[in-house]
Amino acid sequence: MWSQIGLGVILSFLILLTVCGNVLVCLAVCATRRLRSVTNCFIVSLAITDLLLGVLVLPFSTLIEVTGDWPLGAHFCNVYISMDVMLSTASILNLLAISIDRYIAVTVPLRYPTLVLPWHVGTSLAVIWVVSIGVSFVPIHLGWNTVDQTVQNHGKDDPAEDCRFELNPTYVLVDSVATFYLPLVAMCWTYYRVFRIARAQAKRILSIHRACSATTMSSLSGVSMLALREHKAAVRLAVVLGAFVVCWFPYFTFFTIMGIRKEPDLPRMAYSVVLWLGYANSTLNPFLYAALNRDFRSAYGRLLFGWRGNNTPTGTPTTMPEAGLLNELTPSSSRAEFIPKAYVMLQDMSKGNEDETSGTSLSIVSVLSNGQNRS
Repeated sequence: MWSQIGLGVILSFLILLTVCGNVLVCLAVCATRRLRSVTNCFIVSLAITDLLLGVLVLPFSTLIEVTGDWPLGAHFCNVYISMDVMLSTASILNLLAISIDRYIAVTVPLRYPTLVLPWHVGTSLAVIWVVSIGVSFVPIHLGWNTVDQTVQNHGKDDPAEDCRFELNPTYVLVDSVATFYLPLVAMCWTYYRVFRIARAQAKRILSIHRACSATTMSSLSGVSMLALREHKAAVRLAVVLGAFVVCWFPYFTFFTIMGIRKEPDLPRMAYSVVLWLGYANSTLNPFLYAALNRDFRSAYGRLLFGWRGNNTPTGTPTTMPEAGLLNELTPSSSRAEFIPKAYVMLQDMSKGNEDETSGTSLSIVSVLSNGQNRS
């Protein structure tokens, strides 16, 4: 009895944290004009998806964990399982879209505003939801996921108070490969490329900073800060990817093995552990994909505590981060208007010490504008 109460309290707290965190992301975007950008549509889409998961799925999952029974009937059981699969899949695909968006922002920042257009973002979100529905409601309600091709939980021998997710090899392989393993490989590749570019960029800027003469040191005081922020942002990429792998890899490995073995009844304890570990990713997402961005942090502070802090730390040129990993992890739609100012600033530096540092300044322009040294 007490164990059930304790479990209910813990899972309810997790649901509350999931709902509040993702609501905060949506409110931050609505209340902060700076955050209303095309690129933040992916962040908002992720938050809405995780919010729906917390409201429409997690309470029923908690009911099953605490009571061990399903009192709501076979039809609603299949609807609940379909929503679970759909929203979890949409959450993962939104994470993939964010990784691709950041890869484009870092590798081709000058072309980013022309590559990531509103209709491109809208099409991407539509594809995410079409795929999510295609692997959830359609196969589950047509019986494609079961061994005997009948709709699950509607058979004569199915217990009335049981809500089972039946699996067959074809369904688990298509679902896991399309919605987890391929996105995982794509995310690893994009974040690895971003990490390499950021690390190389930070090293170049620091080496250029050390090579500059004493007369230009004061002009480049913000460059070392940029290098430090680029390094910190690159390290955070590992945290983002690591959280995704830790949360979802156990579930999809278990899911795939059980489907290939055609297990009629999934081990309840093991399935519950890996399932809730996957749910935890929706709890972490508001912190991993929004709170790591200083504009979101400022918006959180204003919403929760009434802070009126500046979006950009004092002494750090706003042009610098926009050309690198772009505000630590999240790109901004205002990037294009900042880049020309970076050129003006660096060109002024070049004029001030034309004989000694002109080549160096042009190299910095190349690093800041391209994310890689193409000189």
